[in-house]
Amino acid sequence: MTDDQFLAAFESQTLPFDQWTHRAHVKVAFLYVRALGFDAGLARVRQGIQAYNAAHNVPDGPTSGYNETTTAAFVHLVAATMRAYGDALPTPDADTFCDTHPQLMTRHALRLFYSPQRRTDPRAKTALVAPDLAPLPVIR
Repeated sequence: MTDDQFLAAFESQTLPFDQWTHRAHVKVAFLYVRALGFDAGLARVRQGIQAYNAAHNVPDGPTSGYNETTTAAFVHLVAATMRAYGDALPTPDADTFCDTHPQLMTRHALRLFYSPQRRTDPRAKTALVAPDLAPLPVIR
């Protein structure tokens, strides 16, 4: 599936739920940040995940559903990785980006920045909560 086909399936909520993996989240972040920049890209990721979850009846609870801190912090990591390479970003498509950056392929990457208590704090579901272990990398 091409990046355009993948993004169209995500945006129309027709991407099969079993394909909505961590890798798919990273691909969405990469594609939106590449096309729109960080702020607008994050807004589209946020909106898209919430719409996708609603269309697939994902329950919104303390440990399930949309989490603003997880989403914003992970999009931040993707953007920082992209910016670190600048014009030399050696990734022509989302799958290559994922393959080139295995550090982002674990959904546990945020454990370097957030304690479990901070990420599961009820405020983290609806607002970006600052990391408590280490600052997120600077987006240059």
